[in-house]
Amino acid sequence: MGPASMDDHSTREPSWVERGRHRSDRPPPETWEPARRAVLALVRPLESFLKIQASSGILLMIAAVVAMAWANSPWSESYHHLWHTPIQVGFGDYRFQQSLHFVINDVLMVVFFFVVGLEIRREMHEGELSELKRAALPVAAAIGGMLVPAAIYAAFNYGSPTSHGWGVPMATDIAFAVGVLALLGPRVPAALRVLLLALAIIDDIGAILVIALFYSSGVEWTGLVTAAVGWLGVIVLQRVGTRRPVIYVVPGFVVWVGILAAGVHPTIAGVIIGLLTPARPWFGEEGFLVRARDAIEDFESHAKSPHANSHHLLEPLSRLDEARREAVAPVVRLESALNPWVAYGIMPLFALANAGVTVTAVDVSGAASASIAFGVALGLILGKPLGIVLVSMLAVRLGLCALPRGVDAKGFVVVGCVAGIGFTMALFIAQLAFRNPLYLSVAKISVLVGSLIAGVLGLVVGLVLLKSRATVGVALSADDAERSTDL
Repeated sequence: MGPASMDDHSTREPSWVERGRHRSDRPPPETWEPARRAVLALVRPLESFLKIQASSGILLMIAAVVAMAWANSPWSESYHHLWHTPIQVGFGDYRFQQSLHFVINDVLMVVFFFVVGLEIRREMHEGELSELKRAALPVAAAIGGMLVPAAIYAAFNYGSPTSHGWGVPMATDIAFAVGVLALLGPRVPAALRVLLLALAIIDDIGAILVIALFYSSGVEWTGLVTAAVGWLGVIVLQRVGTRRPVIYVVPGFVVWVGILAAGVHPTIAGVIIGLLTPARPWFGEEGFLVRARDAIEDFESHAKSPHANSHHLLEPLSRLDEARREAVAPVVRLESALNPWVAYGIMPLFALANAGVTVTAVDVSGAASASIAFGVALGLILGKPLGIVLVSMLAVRLGLCALPRGVDAKGFVVVGCVAGIGFTMALFIAQLAFRNPLYLSVAKISVLVGSLIAGVLGLVVGLVLLKSRATVGVALSADDAERSTDL
């Protein structure tokens, strides 16, 4: 029995599962192996770079450097001319024409703000903003980090025509800030990273409110009515159970058109749609397992049938895809899908289109220009850390909130410094705040310089103030040994 059964086992046909596993280890049948190896040699370093937490910030920095170099090169005219290239969309007799700069700042950046809205929605449902007690500390820190930089700018520009630029130094660029913390490595406790993320999200909420309330050109009520129609369209689609995200593009576009016509900056439409996105999954983990098993069993029965063909496999595969799609909430799925496009496409493109300033054309000798420069730069470099540390420590002292485990005042100083990296949002608000080309150029340079100094300062302060986790571990072990000796 033993040898015979072994022979039967060695000569039996492999199951369809085993055959499929064997095939999945090989490249697709149409693959030309030398071409595949060449592509993998190019793609793998890129994949390794994208896995680095600071990669988005690095790409942003490269885009900003390219923009500055291009704008100050012998080809600077081509840089400025490029962004004024007309882009036209037509339907019948209707023609909508805008510049490439408008498409980037007012159309593509809607996707950026949509992702911001998704992040806020997710945090409100299950993150740091889901409970008042958990949200109290980052809210206090963010409020301080917005008010003090705005106050510093206002002090330098009080009574001046440039006073309306107070919103520029208020915002934090989360990609750069997280990137700097990533460079500090294990010195940064997980609680400190979570605190920075929550603070940056609340910071984004503040920036969105500032844009909507103070940097919009008078409200046109017919536009708001149009936006409300689009908003109702989203609600109706949700109530009838529509789950395909692409269908929501139509009412989302109506919201964008309405917000644009209302005189409010159209990127706010992205935030509105993001906040409307469902934060609860349809199936969840248990529902996914049940439906996935049913679909796989049907797939297996079809695959074993002698009369089956590939078309019979499509139906269980469709149910399996639906189970996969609905295992997590739409807000999580969309954020995960869009984040790479925003981080590695839209934001660097925005930086390339907006960071280029011809330095020789900027005159900072005037009182107004100097006020903008000092207000923006010092607001980012000093205002952010002062506001975050002072207000959060005051809130802790008053008992309104408590410090997370592993986070002390030194950690708040580091967070305050890196939060001074304004970049993307600061450049965006500068575009809205300054119509005068000279003032806008001064504000842009001040944002770039202030953000660079804040980033370097955050890195240096982090290296000085934060002990490495290994050092902390050694210290704890020594303390434990001393306690055991005393006992």
